[in-house]
Amino acid sequence: MVNTEPSPVTAGEPGSRSDIVVALAQLAPRLGDLGANVARHLELIGTAAAGGADLVVFPELSLTGYFLKDLVTETALRLDSPEIQALAEASRGVDAVVGCILESDDHRFHNAALYLSGGAVVHVHRKVYLPTYGLFDEARDLAAGNRFRAFEAPLRSAGPRRPWRAGVLICEDLWHPSSAYLLARDGVELIICPSASPGRGVGHGSEIGTAQSYDVITRTYAQLFTAYVVYCNRVGYEDGINFWGGSRVVDPEGHLVGEPAGRDEGMPLHRLDLAALRRARIANPMLRDERHDIVDAECHRLHRRERD
Repeated sequence: MVNTEPSPVTAGEPGSRSDIVVALAQLAPRLGDLGANVARHLELIGTAAAGGADLVVFPELSLTGYFLKDLVTETALRLDSPEIQALAEASRGVDAVVGCILESDDHRFHNAALYLSGGAVVHVHRKVYLPTYGLFDEARDLAAGNRFRAFEAPLRSAGPRRPWRAGVLICEDLWHPSSAYLLARDGVELIICPSASPGRGVGHGSEIGTAQSYDVITRTYAQLFTAYVVYCNRVGYEDGINFWGGSRVVDPEGHLVGEPAGRDEGMPLHRLDLAALRRARIANPMLRDERHDIVDAECHRLHRRERD
């Protein structure tokens, strides 16, 4: 059953002009079944809007499933595809982040996340880091993205004092610290991470190793970059591989907003507040004190050394 009750508010007061409500659409896509997955997305977008959400985030490759292999080209979409247009139209009531295989004009295929708002595609992120270790082989069929950019998330239904500056990292992107650093340098306040993380490794107690790793990464980035981190992972099985869910929101001090989702389908709602971000950045001014000039100079030095 889909839960549409907001989690307890831990930052700001309900109804303040700086807050937004984010829904995490933790689902199990049908592998290769675009029609069924689009219909499910439209249903959940409507449910999220009716539940008071301003943004609904879906997992990585939520429109296709993950282990596509030879289905990559068959399930690929273009920005003008009817499926994308239908989802964009549904975003007039609530912003949405959806995952798909996106085909470029020169027929390259990307693992992509689309930010939809007000009937349009506002931002596209193409996954930069394609894992090719363990059970992963994304680079076999997919082309890598080449940039990390922050953007103004409209969040029209929230009516905040100003748009939130958001950025998207897809799953493996989050495992590379430079990705989050570049977004932070670009002024990000809200890091959105759609994920399709299988359960791998043995952690402490009953926890899966990957679940513990993502807990550490999301908390660390949120605190170091004093930004909200919204992590939405999928659930279910594909090719005998289990996806562990655990979707969560972490505030700019590294604390969980509400409880992480479990291992079943659901759509918890969480309230985020710019006032909490302001307090965190006053108390922990790491971004203010960051020495980008040193980073640039050292990167330039290393680049020269590599060329010599």
